[in-house]
Amino acid sequence: MDIGTEELAHWEMIGTMIHQLLKGQSIEAIKKAGLDPYFVLHDRASFPADPNGVPWTAAYIQATGDPIADLHEDLAAEQKARVTYEHILDLADDPDIKQPIRFLREREIVHYQRFGEALQIVYGLQEVTHTH
Repeated sequence: MDIGTEELAHWEMIGTMIHQLLKGQSIEAIKKAGLDPYFVLHDRASFPADPNGVPWTAAYIQATGDPIADLHEDLAAEQKARVTYEHILDLADDPDIKQPIRFLREREIVHYQRFGEALQIVYGLQEVTHTH
């Protein structure tokens, strides 16, 4: 639950950065940046979508009810988020953007570690259950 809550806070941070970057930008600057299709649908509002404009959906969340499968899914999601932040850092040149992105990347690493620890606990519980 704690990691899920923190992930929502990550979206809030990203949304705030998007808002700050778009606030006060002219239509010409928005067009030059290639954001005119986004602007048509959302103006300067933050809207959770991937770089292709595909909106976020709860269908991205996988839950099988099997803790091992679900924890592996969580581990993969954290690694994909980490590498996405690394790609953003490669593209960004604004230190006011890079600093919070570095923070978010580090949090994904911590989340990955916590999910890994949880997976080891589940494996340990399975060994105890199967030996008795």
